[in-house]
Amino acid sequence: MAAPMLWLLSIFSILSIAACIDDKCAACNAVAAELEIQLSKEKPRNHLDMRHRLDSKGQRQGKVIDYRMSELRAVELLDGLCEKMQDYTLEKLDSSRREWIKVHNWDILTIDKQEAKAYSKDISSYCGRLLEETEDELTGLIKKGSVKQGDVSKVLCEDLSEHCSGSSDRDSDNDEL
Repeated sequence: MAAPMLWLLSIFSILSIAACIDDKCAACNAVAAELEIQLSKEKPRNHLDMRHRLDSKGQRQGKVIDYRMSELRAVELLDGLCEKMQDYTLEKLDSSRREWIKVHNWDILTIDKQEAKAYSKDISSYCGRLLEETEDELTGLIKKGSVKQGDVSKVLCEDLSEHCSGSSDRDSDNDEL
């Protein structure tokens, strides 16, 4: 009887750790900042030539798809995004404010590294849940060309997930991401 109860408690504690993002708006803005980085690193690509079949006259059949409006582009932008969030941790600015920061060198961190790594796992898990909730809509908006550099936070955190709706004062705290 004690073993199943202990097992159940350990599962609940793991789930509570994974869901411990207090400020979802700040976390969402960090994910949006990483997606902004992905957008800024994008290189121009040729259109996707999907004309692989030949008709009876030897002419190629199919479509040529603009890469910027393709499913491939959306997948490439979102693929690996949550793994990249493991480079982020929560930094305490003062007694009441915290901010998600991107860590470029874990060795020079001034905060507890074990705690910082736990925060990085938290935001990575949060990112997975966020994308699970919004992926279809976000992919559709990327394909339509509605997700542009500078607008990702508004689209993802206000419009789709609504984690930042009505919290413009908290948004300004995360501009440095």
